[in-house]
Amino acid sequence: MIKLIADLISILNDSGFCEDIQILETSHFSSQQYGFKIRTTIFSKYFLQIRIYYNLGHYDYSYQIFGDEPICRWDNKEHFPGIKSYPHHYHTIEGDVIDSPLKGLPIQDLKFLIKELKKLKQHFQK
Repeated sequence: MIKLIADLISILNDSGFCEDIQILETSHFSSQQYGFKIRTTIFSKYFLQIRIYYNLGHYDYSYQIFGDEPICRWDNKEHFPGIKSYPHHYHTIEGDVIDSPLKGLPIQDLKFLIKELKKLKQHFQK
């Protein structure tokens, strides 16, 4: 868990737009079951919150962007079975729920998300 948190924080630090990175929660039940929440300020006025829960080889995750209200979120909560990438899905800025390329692999998923946020930078700087 500690190495994964450190690796995710390193990716956030390298992004060029994350600041004030905080570890808000950690729960360690065993080497096969743990969870944590990280939050960072992005583009000076929004937040990216990362929640990871690991259990017996499987990661549940949520990557949410918010300000005063939620803006968008990628997660794998199993509540949209009709989506092609089920259980992985994306709650868009427009409020739609669509397929997500995330796979539940925190390092690769966060690297993808950072690239997407760089593309959305103009939206967040309004």
